[in-house]
Amino acid sequence: MTVNGIFQIVLYLSVLLVLVKPLGSYMAKVYQGGSFGLDLILGPAERLIYRMFGIRPADEMSWKTYAGAAILFKLAFFFVLYLILRMQGMLPLNPQGFSGVSPDLAFNTAVSFITNTNWQSYGGESTMSYLSQMMGLGVQNFVSAAQGMAVLVALIRGFTRKTTKTIGNFWVDLTRSTLYILLPLSLIMAVMLVSQGVVQNFSPYKNVPLLQTITYDAPKLDADGKPIMESVKASEHTLPLGPAASQIAIKQLGTNGGGFFNVNSAHPFENPTPLSNFLEMLAILLIPAALCYTFGKMVGDRRQGWALLAAMLIIFIPFLIICYSAEQTGNPHLTAMGIDPAGGNMEGKEVRFGIANSALWATATTAASNGSVNSMHDSFSPLGGMMPMIMIQLGEIVFGGVGSGLYGMLAFAMVAVFISGLMVGRTPEYLGKKIEAFEMKMVALVVLVPAAFVLIGTAIATVTAAGMAGVSNPGPHGFSEILYAFSSASNNNGSAFGGLSANTPFYNTLLGIAMLFGRFWVMVPIIAIAGSLASKKYVTPSAGTLPTHTPLFVLFLAGIIIIVGALTFLPGLALGPIAEHLTLYK
Repeated sequence: MTVNGIFQIVLYLSVLLVLVKPLGSYMAKVYQGGSFGLDLILGPAERLIYRMFGIRPADEMSWKTYAGAAILFKLAFFFVLYLILRMQGMLPLNPQGFSGVSPDLAFNTAVSFITNTNWQSYGGESTMSYLSQMMGLGVQNFVSAAQGMAVLVALIRGFTRKTTKTIGNFWVDLTRSTLYILLPLSLIMAVMLVSQGVVQNFSPYKNVPLLQTITYDAPKLDADGKPIMESVKASEHTLPLGPAASQIAIKQLGTNGGGFFNVNSAHPFENPTPLSNFLEMLAILLIPAALCYTFGKMVGDRRQGWALLAAMLIIFIPFLIICYSAEQTGNPHLTAMGIDPAGGNMEGKEVRFGIANSALWATATTAASNGSVNSMHDSFSPLGGMMPMIMIQLGEIVFGGVGSGLYGMLAFAMVAVFISGLMVGRTPEYLGKKIEAFEMKMVALVVLVPAAFVLIGTAIATVTAAGMAGVSNPGPHGFSEILYAFSSASNNNGSAFGGLSANTPFYNTLLGIAMLFGRFWVMVPIIAIAGSLASKKYVTPSAGTLPTHTPLFVLFLAGIIIIVGALTFLPGLALGPIAEHLTLYK
Protein backbone atom coordinates (compact mmCIF):
# COMPACT_ATOMS: atom_id res chain seq x y z
CA MET A 1 0.00 0.00 0.00
CA THR A 2 1.18 3.52 -0.76
CA VAL A 3 1.10 6.65 1.39
CA ASN A 4 -0.93 8.44 -1.26
CA GLY A 5 -3.46 5.63 -1.41
CA ILE A 6 -3.86 5.52 2.37
CA PHE A 7 -4.26 9.30 2.46
CA GLN A 8 -7.07 9.17 -0.12
CA ILE A 9 -8.91 6.49 1.85
CA VAL A 10 -8.55 8.40 5.14
CA LEU A 11 -9.72 11.61 3.46
CA TYR A 12 -12.76 9.84 2.06
CA LEU A 13 -13.79 8.33 5.40
CA SER A 14 -13.18 11.64 7.19
CA VAL A 15 -15.43 13.62 4.84
CA LEU A 16 -18.08 10.92 5.07
CA LEU A 17 -18.12 11.00 8.88
CA VAL A 18 -18.24 14.81 8.96
CA LEU A 19 -21.42 14.74 6.86
CA VAL A 20 -23.18 12.05 8.91
CA LYS A 21 -24.55 14.31 11.64
CA PRO A 22 -25.92 17.24 9.59
CA LEU A 23 -27.59 15.03 6.99
CA GLY A 24 -28.80 12.55 9.60
CA SER A 25 -30.29 15.33 11.69
CA TYR A 26 -32.04 16.79 8.65
CA MET A 27 -33.58 13.44 7.71
CA ALA A 28 -34.82 12.93 11.26
CA LYS A 29 -36.66 16.26 11.05
CA VAL A 30 -38.19 15.22 7.73
CA TYR A 31 -39.64 12.03 9.21
CA GLN A 32 -40.61 13.51 12.57
CA GLY A 33 -42.68 16.22 10.92
CA GLY A 34 -40.82 19.26 12.24
CA SER A 35 -39.80 22.32 10.26
CA PHE A 36 -36.63 21.80 8.24
CA GLY A 37 -36.61 24.61 5.66
CA LEU A 38 -37.45 22.76 2.47
CA ASP A 39 -40.97 22.13 3.72
CA LEU A 40 -41.67 25.84 3.22
CA ILE A 41 -40.68 25.54 -0.45
CA LEU A 42 -41.82 22.03 -1.38
CA GLY A 43 -44.73 21.73 1.03
CA PRO A 44 -47.30 22.79 -1.62
CA ALA A 45 -45.94 20.10 -3.96
CA GLU A 46 -46.29 17.48 -1.22
CA ARG A 47 -49.89 18.47 -0.53
CA LEU A 48 -50.66 18.48 -4.27
CA ILE A 49 -49.36 14.90 -4.54
CA TYR A 50 -51.65 13.81 -1.72
CA ARG A 51 -54.67 15.44 -3.35
CA MET A 52 -53.87 13.98 -6.78
CA PHE A 53 -53.69 10.41 -5.48
CA GLY A 54 -56.33 10.63 -2.77
CA ILE A 55 -53.88 10.14 0.09
CA ARG A 56 -54.99 11.16 3.59
CA PRO A 57 -51.71 11.80 5.47
CA ALA A 58 -53.33 11.52 8.89
CA ASP A 59 -54.62 7.99 8.22
CA GLU A 60 -52.05 5.57 9.59
CA MET A 61 -51.67 1.90 8.67
CA SER A 62 -51.28 -1.40 10.45
CA TRP A 63 -48.20 -3.38 9.49
CA LYS A 64 -50.21 -5.62 7.17
CA THR A 65 -51.73 -2.65 5.34
CA TYR A 66 -48.30 -0.98 5.17
CA ALA A 67 -46.71 -4.13 3.71
CA GLY A 68 -49.59 -4.59 1.27
CA ALA A 69 -49.24 -1.02 0.03
CA ALA A 70 -45.50 -1.45 -0.47
CA ILE A 71 -45.93 -4.69 -2.44
CA LEU A 72 -48.80 -3.44 -4.62
CA PHE A 73 -46.86 -0.27 -5.36
CA LYS A 74 -43.91 -2.29 -6.62
CA LEU A 75 -46.02 -4.73 -8.61
CA ALA A 76 -47.73 -1.84 -10.40
CA PHE A 77 -44.38 -0.31 -11.30
CA PHE A 78 -43.10 -3.70 -12.47
CA PHE A 79 -45.81 -3.92 -15.13
CA VAL A 80 -45.31 -0.28 -16.17
CA LEU A 81 -41.55 -0.70 -16.53
CA TYR A 82 -41.92 -4.03 -18.31
CA LEU A 83 -44.27 -2.44 -20.88
CA ILE A 84 -41.95 0.53 -21.41
CA LEU A 85 -39.04 -1.80 -22.16
CA ARG A 86 -41.05 -4.09 -24.43
CA MET A 87 -42.57 -1.17 -26.38
CA GLN A 88 -39.37 0.88 -26.47
CA GLY A 89 -39.15 0.80 -30.28
CA MET A 90 -42.55 2.52 -30.62
CA LEU A 91 -41.96 5.21 -27.99
CA PRO A 92 -40.36 8.68 -28.40
CA LEU A 93 -36.94 9.88 -27.23
CA ASN A 94 -35.24 7.03 -29.05
CA PRO A 95 -32.81 8.78 -31.42
CA GLN A 96 -30.82 5.59 -32.06
CA GLY A 97 -33.94 3.64 -33.00
CA PHE A 98 -33.44 0.84 -30.47
CA SER A 99 -36.02 -1.95 -30.72
CA GLY A 100 -38.03 -3.31 -27.81
CA VAL A 101 -36.22 -5.39 -25.21
CA SER A 102 -36.68 -9.18 -25.32
CA PRO A 103 -39.20 -10.69 -22.85
CA ASP A 104 -36.66 -12.38 -20.57
CA LEU A 105 -34.38 -9.33 -20.45
CA ALA A 106 -37.34 -7.00 -19.87
CA PHE A 107 -38.47 -9.23 -16.98
CA ASN A 108 -34.99 -9.31 -15.46
CA THR A 109 -34.47 -5.56 -15.84
CA ALA A 110 -37.90 -4.62 -14.50
CA VAL A 111 -37.42 -6.84 -11.44
CA SER A 112 -33.89 -5.54 -11.02
CA PHE A 113 -34.88 -1.89 -10.88
CA ILE A 114 -38.05 -2.19 -8.80
CA THR A 115 -36.07 -4.10 -6.15
CA ASN A 116 -33.24 -1.52 -6.07
CA THR A 117 -30.83 -4.23 -7.28
CA ASN A 118 -30.05 -2.72 -10.69
CA TRP A 119 -28.43 -5.85 -12.01
CA GLN A 120 -27.76 -5.23 -15.71
CA SER A 121 -27.54 -8.00 -18.28
CA TYR A 122 -27.35 -5.45 -21.09
CA GLY A 123 -25.20 -2.59 -22.37
CA GLY A 124 -27.01 0.66 -21.59
CA GLU A 125 -25.79 2.65 -24.58
CA SER A 126 -26.58 -0.17 -27.01
CA THR A 127 -29.95 -1.26 -25.59
CA MET A 128 -31.91 1.49 -23.80
CA SER A 129 -33.50 4.60 -25.30
CA TYR A 130 -33.45 7.92 -23.48
CA LEU A 131 -37.10 7.44 -22.53
CA SER A 132 -36.41 4.00 -21.05
CA GLN A 133 -33.47 5.37 -19.11
CA MET A 134 -35.44 8.31 -17.67
CA MET A 135 -39.10 7.33 -17.32
CA GLY A 136 -38.33 3.67 -16.79
CA LEU A 137 -35.05 3.15 -14.95
CA GLY A 138 -34.54 6.65 -13.56
CA VAL A 139 -37.96 6.78 -11.89
CA GLN A 140 -37.33 3.41 -10.27
CA ASN A 141 -34.01 4.65 -8.95
CA PHE A 142 -35.96 7.19 -6.90
CA VAL A 143 -38.97 5.20 -5.72
CA SER A 144 -37.16 1.93 -5.00
CA ALA A 145 -34.69 3.81 -2.80
CA ALA A 146 -37.51 5.77 -1.15
CA GLN A 147 -39.31 2.53 -0.38
CA GLY A 148 -36.32 1.19 1.55
CA MET A 149 -36.18 4.42 3.56
CA ALA A 150 -39.93 4.23 4.25
CA VAL A 151 -39.65 0.69 5.63
CA LEU A 152 -36.79 1.78 7.89
CA VAL A 153 -38.87 4.64 9.27
CA ALA A 154 -41.73 2.22 9.95
CA LEU A 155 -39.33 -0.01 11.91
CA ILE A 156 -38.06 2.96 13.91
CA ARG A 157 -41.64 3.83 14.83
CA GLY A 158 -42.01 0.27 16.05
CA PHE A 159 -39.30 0.96 18.62
CA THR A 160 -40.59 4.38 19.65
CA ARG A 161 -44.33 3.70 19.88
CA LYS A 162 -46.11 1.93 22.72
CA THR A 163 -49.18 -0.31 22.59
CA THR A 164 -50.37 0.92 19.21
CA LYS A 165 -51.43 -0.96 16.10
CA THR A 166 -50.13 1.51 13.49
CA ILE A 167 -46.66 2.24 12.14
CA GLY A 168 -47.30 5.25 9.90
CA ASN A 169 -48.53 5.84 6.37
CA PHE A 170 -46.52 4.21 3.57
CA TRP A 171 -47.52 6.81 0.98
CA VAL A 172 -46.47 9.70 3.21
CA ASP A 173 -43.12 8.09 4.06
CA LEU A 174 -42.50 7.34 0.38
CA THR A 175 -43.39 10.87 -0.72
CA ARG A 176 -41.33 12.63 1.91
CA SER A 177 -38.29 10.41 1.27
CA THR A 178 -38.42 11.23 -2.43
CA LEU A 179 -39.42 14.89 -2.30
CA TYR A 180 -37.35 16.18 0.60
CA ILE A 181 -34.27 13.92 0.59
CA LEU A 182 -33.56 12.14 -2.68
CA LEU A 183 -34.66 14.83 -5.14
CA PRO A 184 -32.74 17.78 -3.57
CA LEU A 185 -29.58 15.76 -3.05
CA SER A 186 -29.78 14.39 -6.61
CA LEU A 187 -30.21 17.88 -8.05
CA ILE A 188 -27.11 19.11 -6.23
CA MET A 189 -25.16 16.01 -7.23
CA ALA A 190 -26.21 16.21 -10.89
CA VAL A 191 -25.10 19.84 -11.17
CA MET A 192 -21.73 18.98 -9.64
CA LEU A 193 -21.29 16.06 -12.04
CA VAL A 194 -22.17 18.18 -15.07
CA SER A 195 -19.53 20.69 -13.93
CA GLN A 196 -16.99 17.85 -14.17
CA GLY A 197 -17.98 16.89 -17.71
CA VAL A 198 -20.60 14.18 -17.20
CA VAL A 199 -22.91 14.29 -20.23
CA GLN A 200 -26.50 15.54 -19.90
CA ASN A 201 -28.30 16.07 -23.20
CA PHE A 202 -30.77 14.56 -25.66
CA SER A 203 -28.48 14.58 -28.69
CA PRO A 204 -28.14 11.56 -30.98
CA TYR A 205 -24.89 9.64 -30.74
CA LYS A 206 -21.95 11.29 -32.48
CA ASN A 207 -19.61 9.60 -34.98
CA VAL A 208 -16.09 10.99 -34.80
CA PRO A 209 -13.11 10.09 -37.06
CA LEU A 210 -10.20 8.18 -35.56
CA LEU A 211 -6.67 9.53 -35.93
CA GLN A 212 -5.58 6.08 -37.03
CA THR A 213 -7.54 3.20 -38.57
CA ILE A 214 -7.68 0.18 -36.27
CA THR A 215 -8.31 -3.51 -36.93
CA TYR A 216 -10.05 -5.80 -34.47
CA ASP A 217 -11.85 -9.16 -34.34
CA ALA A 218 -15.64 -9.04 -34.04
CA PRO A 219 -18.00 -11.99 -33.52
CA LYS A 220 -20.48 -13.00 -36.25
CA LEU A 221 -22.45 -16.02 -37.38
CA ASP A 222 -21.40 -18.08 -40.40
CA ALA A 223 -23.75 -19.58 -43.00
CA ASP A 224 -24.52 -22.47 -40.67
CA GLY A 225 -25.35 -20.16 -37.77
CA LYS A 226 -22.15 -20.95 -35.87
CA PRO A 227 -20.24 -18.12 -34.12
CA ILE A 228 -16.97 -17.13 -35.76
CA MET A 229 -14.62 -14.15 -35.52
CA GLU A 230 -14.25 -11.68 -38.36
CA SER A 231 -11.50 -9.11 -38.85
CA VAL A 232 -12.98 -5.60 -39.02
CA LYS A 233 -11.36 -2.25 -39.84
CA ALA A 234 -12.67 0.92 -38.21
CA SER A 235 -11.90 4.53 -39.13
CA GLU A 236 -14.48 6.20 -36.89
CA HIS A 237 -15.90 5.78 -33.42
CA THR A 238 -19.40 6.35 -32.04
CA LEU A 239 -19.68 8.49 -28.92
CA PRO A 240 -22.80 7.62 -26.88
CA LEU A 241 -24.57 10.61 -25.32
CA GLY A 242 -27.78 11.22 -23.38
CA PRO A 243 -29.20 12.47 -20.06
CA ALA A 244 -26.60 10.63 -17.99
CA ALA A 245 -25.76 12.99 -15.10
CA SER A 246 -29.31 13.05 -13.73
CA GLN A 247 -29.45 9.26 -13.55
CA ILE A 248 -25.93 8.86 -12.21
CA ALA A 249 -26.71 11.19 -9.31
CA ILE A 250 -29.63 9.10 -8.06
CA LYS A 251 -27.98 5.80 -8.93
CA GLN A 252 -25.29 6.62 -6.38
CA LEU A 253 -27.33 8.46 -3.74
CA GLY A 254 -30.10 5.85 -3.83
CA THR A 255 -27.59 2.96 -3.74
CA ASN A 256 -29.06 1.78 -7.04
CA GLY A 257 -25.88 1.45 -9.09
CA GLY A 258 -27.29 0.93 -12.57
CA GLY A 259 -24.98 2.49 -15.14
CA PHE A 260 -26.17 4.70 -17.97
CA PHE A 261 -23.35 3.18 -20.01
CA ASN A 262 -22.23 -0.44 -20.12
CA VAL A 263 -19.00 -0.07 -18.15
CA ASN A 264 -20.76 2.02 -15.53
CA SER A 265 -18.59 4.56 -13.70
CA ALA A 266 -15.47 3.36 -15.47
CA HIS A 267 -16.84 5.23 -18.52
CA PRO A 268 -15.33 8.71 -18.97
CA PHE A 269 -18.76 10.18 -19.74
CA GLU A 270 -20.10 8.89 -16.40
CA ASN A 271 -17.01 9.53 -14.30
CA PRO A 272 -14.56 11.86 -16.06
CA THR A 273 -12.34 13.28 -13.29
CA PRO A 274 -10.84 12.41 -9.90
CA LEU A 275 -13.29 14.86 -8.31
CA SER A 276 -16.31 13.20 -9.94
CA ASN A 277 -14.91 9.88 -8.75
CA PHE A 278 -14.66 11.17 -5.18
CA LEU A 279 -18.16 12.66 -5.26
CA GLU A 280 -19.73 9.49 -6.62
CA MET A 281 -17.97 7.32 -4.03
CA LEU A 282 -19.09 9.72 -1.30
CA ALA A 283 -22.68 9.58 -2.54
CA ILE A 284 -22.68 5.76 -2.31
CA LEU A 285 -22.28 5.68 1.49
CA LEU A 286 -23.64 9.12 2.38
CA ILE A 287 -27.31 8.37 3.09
CA PRO A 288 -26.79 4.86 4.58
CA ALA A 289 -24.22 6.27 7.02
CA ALA A 290 -26.30 9.34 7.89
CA LEU A 291 -29.38 7.21 8.55
CA CYS A 292 -27.57 5.74 11.56
CA TYR A 293 -27.62 9.19 13.16
CA THR A 294 -31.24 9.61 12.04
CA PHE A 295 -32.08 6.39 13.86
CA GLY A 296 -30.36 7.49 17.06
CA LYS A 297 -32.12 10.84 17.04
CA MET A 298 -35.56 9.36 16.35
CA VAL A 299 -35.30 6.76 19.14
CA GLY A 300 -34.12 9.44 21.55
CA ASP A 301 -30.60 8.08 22.09
CA ARG A 302 -27.95 9.21 19.61
CA ARG A 303 -25.49 6.73 21.11
CA GLN A 304 -27.51 3.89 19.59
CA GLY A 305 -27.00 5.32 16.11
CA TRP A 306 -23.29 5.85 16.61
CA ALA A 307 -22.95 2.29 17.91
CA LEU A 308 -24.50 0.86 14.74
CA LEU A 309 -22.29 3.05 12.56
CA ALA A 310 -19.24 1.91 14.53
CA ALA A 311 -20.18 -1.74 13.97
CA MET A 312 -20.42 -1.07 10.23
CA LEU A 313 -17.00 0.60 10.16
CA ILE A 314 -15.40 -2.18 12.22
CA ILE A 315 -16.35 -4.62 9.47
CA PHE A 316 -15.90 -2.29 6.50
CA ILE A 317 -12.40 -0.97 7.17
CA PRO A 318 -10.57 -4.34 7.55
CA PHE A 319 -12.20 -5.68 4.38
CA LEU A 320 -11.16 -2.49 2.56
CA ILE A 321 -7.57 -2.84 3.79
CA ILE A 322 -7.38 -6.49 2.69
CA CYS A 323 -8.80 -5.66 -0.74
CA TYR A 324 -6.39 -2.75 -1.24
CA SER A 325 -3.41 -4.75 0.02
CA ALA A 326 -4.20 -7.72 -2.23
CA GLU A 327 -4.51 -5.53 -5.31
CA GLN A 328 -1.39 -3.53 -4.50
CA THR A 329 0.57 -6.77 -4.00
CA GLY A 330 -0.29 -7.95 -7.49
CA ASN A 331 0.27 -11.31 -9.13
CA PRO A 332 3.26 -13.23 -7.71
CA HIS A 333 3.89 -14.94 -11.08
CA LEU A 334 4.28 -11.58 -12.81
CA THR A 335 6.41 -10.29 -9.96
CA ALA A 336 8.73 -13.29 -10.32
CA MET A 337 9.10 -12.49 -14.01
CA GLY A 338 10.08 -8.91 -13.19
CA ILE A 339 6.96 -7.46 -14.87
CA ASP A 340 5.96 -4.29 -12.99
CA PRO A 341 6.84 -5.80 -9.61
CA ALA A 342 5.98 -2.64 -7.63
CA GLY A 343 2.94 -1.42 -9.55
CA GLY A 344 0.39 -3.88 -8.24
CA ASN A 345 -2.49 -5.46 -10.14
CA MET A 346 -3.57 -2.83 -12.66
CA GLU A 347 -5.60 -5.25 -14.79
CA GLY A 348 -9.15 -3.93 -15.06
CA LYS A 349 -8.26 -0.74 -13.15
CA GLU A 350 -8.69 2.84 -14.32
CA VAL A 351 -5.29 4.47 -14.69
CA ARG A 352 -7.02 7.78 -13.91
CA PHE A 353 -7.90 6.60 -10.41
CA GLY A 354 -5.40 3.88 -9.53
CA ILE A 355 -5.56 0.87 -7.24
CA ALA A 356 -6.53 2.65 -4.01
CA ASN A 357 -9.64 4.30 -5.46
CA SER A 358 -10.57 1.11 -7.30
CA ALA A 359 -10.35 -0.96 -4.11
CA LEU A 360 -12.20 1.70 -2.12
CA TRP A 361 -14.99 1.90 -4.69
CA ALA A 362 -15.29 -1.89 -4.95
CA THR A 363 -15.56 -2.30 -1.19
CA ALA A 364 -17.94 0.65 -0.73
CA THR A 365 -20.26 -0.30 -3.57
CA THR A 366 -20.64 -3.89 -2.34
CA ALA A 367 -20.97 -2.83 1.29
CA ALA A 368 -23.69 -0.36 0.37
CA SER A 369 -25.77 -2.58 -1.91
CA ASN A 370 -24.97 -0.09 -4.66
CA GLY A 371 -23.35 -2.18 -7.37
CA SER A 372 -21.82 0.57 -9.49
CA VAL A 373 -18.17 0.06 -10.46
CA ASN A 374 -15.19 2.12 -11.59
CA SER A 375 -13.08 -0.97 -12.26
CA MET A 376 -13.76 -4.55 -13.27
CA HIS A 377 -14.11 -6.86 -10.27
CA ASP A 378 -13.50 -9.89 -12.49
CA SER A 379 -9.91 -8.68 -12.93
CA PHE A 380 -9.19 -8.34 -9.23
CA SER A 381 -6.85 -10.82 -7.59
CA PRO A 382 -8.57 -13.80 -5.92
CA LEU A 383 -8.34 -12.31 -2.42
CA GLY A 384 -9.04 -8.79 -3.65
CA GLY A 385 -12.17 -9.96 -5.47
CA MET A 386 -13.27 -12.08 -2.52
CA MET A 387 -13.58 -9.02 -0.27
CA PRO A 388 -16.38 -7.36 -2.32
CA MET A 389 -18.04 -10.76 -2.66
CA ILE A 390 -18.09 -11.26 1.11
CA MET A 391 -19.38 -7.74 1.66
CA ILE A 392 -22.38 -8.66 -0.51
CA GLN A 393 -22.87 -12.03 1.14
CA LEU A 394 -23.00 -10.54 4.62
CA GLY A 395 -26.28 -9.01 3.47
CA GLU A 396 -27.55 -5.46 3.36
CA ILE A 397 -26.12 -4.55 6.73
CA VAL A 398 -22.67 -2.94 6.44
CA PHE A 399 -24.10 0.39 5.27
CA GLY A 400 -26.31 -1.51 2.82
CA GLY A 401 -28.96 0.14 0.67
CA VAL A 402 -30.61 3.38 1.75
CA GLY A 403 -32.94 2.31 4.53
CA SER A 404 -32.60 -1.39 3.81
CA GLY A 405 -29.03 -1.50 5.07
CA LEU A 406 -29.91 -0.11 8.47
CA TYR A 407 -32.99 -2.26 8.96
CA GLY A 408 -30.84 -5.27 8.06
CA MET A 409 -28.32 -4.20 10.70
CA LEU A 410 -31.12 -3.78 13.23
CA ALA A 411 -32.21 -7.34 12.51
CA PHE A 412 -28.71 -8.52 13.44
CA ALA A 413 -28.79 -6.28 16.52
CA MET A 414 -31.90 -8.19 17.61
CA VAL A 415 -30.02 -11.45 17.03
CA ALA A 416 -27.19 -10.12 19.20
CA VAL A 417 -29.45 -9.13 22.12
CA PHE A 418 -31.34 -12.41 21.82
CA ILE A 419 -28.14 -14.46 22.08
CA SER A 420 -26.85 -12.33 24.94
CA GLY A 421 -30.19 -12.76 26.72
CA LEU A 422 -29.89 -16.53 26.44
CA MET A 423 -26.39 -16.33 27.92
CA VAL A 424 -27.58 -14.65 31.11
CA GLY A 425 -31.03 -16.22 31.30
CA ARG A 426 -33.05 -13.04 30.71
CA THR A 427 -35.68 -12.07 28.17
CA PRO A 428 -33.74 -10.08 25.58
CA GLU A 429 -34.59 -6.40 25.24
CA TYR A 430 -33.61 -3.82 22.65
CA LEU A 431 -34.43 -0.13 23.06
CA GLY A 432 -37.03 -0.90 25.68
CA LYS A 433 -38.86 -3.59 23.71
CA LYS A 434 -38.78 -7.32 24.48
CA ILE A 435 -37.46 -9.42 21.60
CA GLU A 436 -39.58 -12.54 21.63
CA ALA A 437 -40.42 -15.55 19.47
CA PHE A 438 -42.29 -13.70 16.72
CA GLU A 439 -39.49 -11.17 16.19
CA MET A 440 -36.87 -13.90 16.02
CA LYS A 441 -38.87 -15.89 13.48
CA MET A 442 -39.07 -12.81 11.26
CA VAL A 443 -35.36 -12.09 11.78
CA ALA A 444 -34.59 -15.68 10.75
CA LEU A 445 -36.35 -15.01 7.43
CA VAL A 446 -34.37 -11.80 6.98
CA VAL A 447 -31.07 -13.63 7.51
CA LEU A 448 -31.79 -16.97 5.82
CA VAL A 449 -33.89 -16.22 2.72
CA PRO A 450 -31.27 -14.21 0.75
CA ALA A 451 -28.54 -16.69 1.71
CA ALA A 452 -30.71 -19.61 0.62
CA PHE A 453 -31.31 -18.12 -2.82
CA VAL A 454 -27.59 -17.41 -3.24
CA LEU A 455 -26.66 -21.02 -2.55
CA ILE A 456 -29.61 -22.66 -4.32
CA GLY A 457 -29.21 -20.47 -7.40
CA THR A 458 -25.47 -21.14 -7.56
CA ALA A 459 -26.06 -24.88 -7.21
CA ILE A 460 -28.64 -24.92 -10.02
CA ALA A 461 -26.36 -22.92 -12.34
CA THR A 462 -23.36 -25.17 -11.73
CA VAL A 463 -25.17 -28.45 -12.42
CA THR A 464 -27.15 -27.44 -15.52
CA ALA A 465 -25.97 -27.09 -19.08
CA ALA A 466 -27.72 -23.72 -19.44
CA GLY A 467 -25.92 -22.39 -16.39
CA MET A 468 -22.47 -23.62 -17.40
CA ALA A 469 -22.91 -22.38 -20.98
CA GLY A 470 -22.44 -18.82 -19.72
CA VAL A 471 -19.11 -19.54 -18.03
CA SER A 472 -16.07 -18.52 -20.06
CA ASN A 473 -13.51 -19.22 -17.31
CA PRO A 474 -13.46 -22.88 -16.23
CA GLY A 475 -12.31 -23.83 -12.77
CA PRO A 476 -12.46 -21.86 -9.51
CA HIS A 477 -12.76 -18.46 -11.21
CA GLY A 478 -15.77 -19.55 -13.23
CA PHE A 479 -17.42 -20.80 -10.05
CA SER A 480 -16.64 -17.44 -8.42
CA GLU A 481 -18.40 -15.64 -11.27
CA ILE A 482 -21.57 -17.67 -10.73
CA LEU A 483 -21.42 -17.36 -6.92
CA TYR A 484 -20.88 -13.61 -7.21
CA ALA A 485 -23.81 -13.23 -9.61
CA PHE A 486 -26.30 -14.92 -7.28
CA SER A 487 -24.84 -13.19 -4.23
CA SER A 488 -25.33 -9.87 -6.01
CA ALA A 489 -28.89 -10.65 -7.13
CA SER A 490 -30.20 -12.13 -3.87
CA ASN A 491 -28.67 -9.39 -1.74
CA ASN A 492 -29.80 -6.55 -4.01
CA ASN A 493 -26.37 -5.35 -5.02
CA GLY A 494 -26.23 -5.48 -8.81
CA SER A 495 -22.49 -5.54 -9.45
CA ALA A 496 -20.98 -8.44 -11.36
CA PHE A 497 -17.65 -10.17 -11.69
CA GLY A 498 -18.00 -10.01 -15.46
CA GLY A 499 -16.95 -12.89 -17.67
CA LEU A 500 -20.32 -14.58 -17.10
CA SER A 501 -22.65 -14.41 -20.11
CA ALA A 502 -25.79 -13.69 -18.11
CA ASN A 503 -28.05 -12.23 -20.82
CA THR A 504 -29.75 -15.57 -21.50
CA PRO A 505 -33.28 -16.78 -20.68
CA PHE A 506 -31.81 -19.06 -18.00
CA TYR A 507 -29.88 -16.41 -16.09
CA ASN A 508 -32.35 -13.58 -16.70
CA THR A 509 -35.17 -15.68 -15.22
CA LEU A 510 -33.30 -17.31 -12.35
CA LEU A 511 -31.54 -14.12 -11.26
CA GLY A 512 -34.84 -12.23 -11.52
CA ILE A 513 -36.49 -14.70 -9.15
CA ALA A 514 -33.57 -14.37 -6.73
CA MET A 515 -33.91 -10.58 -6.79
CA LEU A 516 -37.65 -10.70 -6.06
CA PHE A 517 -37.31 -13.02 -3.07
CA GLY A 518 -34.15 -11.32 -1.82
CA ARG A 519 -35.96 -7.99 -1.59
CA PHE A 520 -39.53 -8.72 -0.55
CA TRP A 521 -38.86 -11.68 1.77
CA VAL A 522 -36.64 -9.33 3.76
CA MET A 523 -38.80 -6.21 3.56
CA VAL A 524 -42.09 -7.81 4.63
CA PRO A 525 -40.67 -9.53 7.77
CA ILE A 526 -39.10 -6.20 8.79
CA ILE A 527 -42.50 -4.48 8.50
CA ALA A 528 -44.02 -7.32 10.53
CA ILE A 529 -41.40 -6.76 13.24
CA ALA A 530 -42.26 -3.05 13.23
CA GLY A 531 -45.93 -3.84 13.82
CA SER A 532 -45.15 -6.30 16.59
CA LEU A 533 -42.81 -3.92 18.42
CA ALA A 534 -45.24 -1.01 18.15
CA SER A 535 -47.92 -3.03 19.94
CA LYS A 536 -45.66 -3.78 22.93
CA LYS A 537 -45.21 -1.87 26.15
CA TYR A 538 -42.01 -0.04 26.93
CA VAL A 539 -39.81 -1.96 29.35
CA THR A 540 -37.82 0.22 31.75
CA PRO A 541 -34.11 -0.71 31.70
CA SER A 542 -32.87 -2.51 34.80
CA ALA A 543 -29.53 -3.64 36.18
CA GLY A 544 -29.80 -6.78 34.06
CA THR A 545 -30.48 -4.97 30.78
CA LEU A 546 -27.69 -5.26 28.24
CA PRO A 547 -26.46 -1.79 27.20
CA THR A 548 -26.55 -1.63 23.41
CA HIS A 549 -24.45 1.49 22.92
CA THR A 550 -21.18 0.29 24.45
CA PRO A 551 -17.99 -0.86 22.71
CA LEU A 552 -18.64 -4.37 24.06
CA PHE A 553 -21.99 -4.58 22.26
CA VAL A 554 -20.51 -3.10 19.07
CA LEU A 555 -17.82 -5.79 19.00
CA PHE A 556 -20.37 -8.49 19.87
CA LEU A 557 -22.66 -7.34 17.03
CA ALA A 558 -19.82 -7.26 14.51
CA GLY A 559 -18.74 -10.73 15.63
CA ILE A 560 -22.24 -12.14 15.18
CA ILE A 561 -22.38 -10.77 11.62
CA ILE A 562 -19.01 -12.24 10.66
CA ILE A 563 -19.78 -15.63 12.24
CA VAL A 564 -23.13 -15.95 10.47
CA GLY A 565 -21.55 -14.98 7.15
CA ALA A 566 -18.65 -17.39 7.61
CA LEU A 567 -20.86 -20.34 8.51
CA THR A 568 -23.09 -19.70 5.52
CA PHE A 569 -20.66 -18.97 2.71
CA LEU A 570 -17.21 -20.29 3.66
CA PRO A 571 -17.67 -23.59 1.76
CA GLY A 572 -18.62 -21.70 -1.39
CA LEU A 573 -15.73 -19.28 -0.99
CA ALA A 574 -13.37 -22.24 -0.53
CA LEU A 575 -14.43 -23.62 -3.92
CA GLY A 576 -14.04 -20.26 -5.64
CA PRO A 577 -11.69 -17.41 -4.67
CA ILE A 578 -9.81 -19.28 -1.93
CA ALA A 579 -9.02 -22.20 -4.26
CA GLU A 580 -8.00 -19.76 -7.00
CA HIS A 581 -5.72 -17.89 -4.59
CA LEU A 582 -3.96 -21.13 -3.63
CA THR A 583 -3.23 -21.88 -7.29
CA LEU A 584 -1.07 -18.76 -7.42
CA TYR A 585 1.44 -20.37 -5.06
CA LYS A 586 1.54 -23.97 -6.28
